[in-house]
Amino acid sequence: MKKRLINSLVIIILSAAARAQTIPSWKLPQLEAAIANAKGPTIFNFWATFCGPCVAEIPYFQQAVRRYDSAGVQLVLISLDLPETYPQKIRAFAKKHHFTAPIRYLDETDADKFCPAVDPSWSGAIPASLFVNLKTGYRKFYESKLSPEQLDSAMKAMLAR
Repeated sequence: MKKRLINSLVIIILSAAARAQTIPSWKLPQLEAAIANAKGPTIFNFWATFCGPCVAEIPYFQQAVRRYDSAGVQLVLISLDLPETYPQKIRAFAKKHHFTAPIRYLDETDADKFCPAVDPSWSGAIPASLFVNLKTGYRKFYESKLSPEQLDSAMKAMLAR
């Protein structure tokens, strides 16, 4: 009986560890490659744990992606947090706020390089989101928090072509 209980606890602990999100660290070339090779319609959302508007919009980004699941829409959360938060604090924050989308940490400090690589109009303000659909050639950048209505409209535009 004791052995069965211990085995069950080990399985539970291992399952929880397996569900803990791994957060890869990306440099600019990896971000550029991800954008250039996106499989299906993809939203790259740039955020940080210290950005209230960023944190507020992520739940409805996740809900919208689930609504458009049949269209294959993907969401990738790109953390622009400070290096000392990577990866433990970002992972704990994402878990606490129920972020389920894949998270990548952008390990870059020169916004003058990475911002124009994402979009020439990007000043560096967050939240910011890049919508791409390589199949149709769609690419649209938003440098602001999107309301649920704006997000739905942006998703429809990405999928319309």
